[in-house]
Amino acid sequence: MISRIDSSIDWKGALTGCNVAVHLAARVHVVKDASVDPLIEFRKVNTGGTLNLARQAATAGVRRFIFVSSIKVNGESTAENHPLTANDAPAPQDPYGISKMEAEQGLRQIAAETGMEVVIVRPPLVYGPGVKANFAALMRAVQRGLPLPLASVTHNRRSFVALDNLVDLLITCIDHPAAANQTFLVSDGEDLSTADLLRRLGQAMDNPARLFPVPPSLLQLGANLLGKGDMAQRLLGNLQVDISHTRDTLNWSPPISMDEGLRRAVAGLRP
Repeated sequence: MISRIDSSIDWKGALTGCNVAVHLAARVHVVKDASVDPLIEFRKVNTGGTLNLARQAATAGVRRFIFVSSIKVNGESTAENHPLTANDAPAPQDPYGISKMEAEQGLRQIAAETGMEVVIVRPPLVYGPGVKANFAALMRAVQRGLPLPLASVTHNRRSFVALDNLVDLLITCIDHPAAANQTFLVSDGEDLSTADLLRRLGQAMDNPARLFPVPPSLLQLGANLLGKGDMAQRLLGNLQVDISHTRDTLNWSPPISMDEGLRRAVAGLRP
């Protein structure tokens, strides 16, 4: 069993007879990262590990390589009513996003050199049963009935993608002829404010979210003073993606609604 992914792994056995490879593994957000240079560590896995697998896949005769990248390649935020598109210039702002961008660049070069088809998919935050990190923290807060000072955060808009919708798109990309050598953004097709998201989570749990109003500017100021400005931005700011290219190219639409995705996400929560 492979316990790490880097440029030294021999994938020959796994790739024998393989026609399509779907690569999802990555080094993601690391709490209290103790590495001297986090970018080096992200590159080992997300760039070096990905390109090593892709080169071996091409040598093994794999026809199509599907890479799950990240919307962080595009950036961390959007201006109001200006969603990100697949054609936007990359603008990663953290080591994770940079490592994913460099993997994408290397994959396109491998595709040009070998003829192996490459498909890149950039999801925003993916939620579903077992989701972790900030999304899980929000679900737990609503589940426990904790008062949250987010009732006034109604003007931002953020895109999310349910795990089921992401999986459906990946399945579509396996054999759709128009997917070859394309980059696709994916979401549920519905963008929510933070207050709306919390209320919809409460509805999914039959446990109304307890929200009270605090001006977003004060929330951001307080977070900045506590050194949590980036975290606050993810709650207060915009991050929207435009999936029209994905819809039009693949004749694809998210098969489940966001409300259904949220119901499936909260179904696994323990009391």
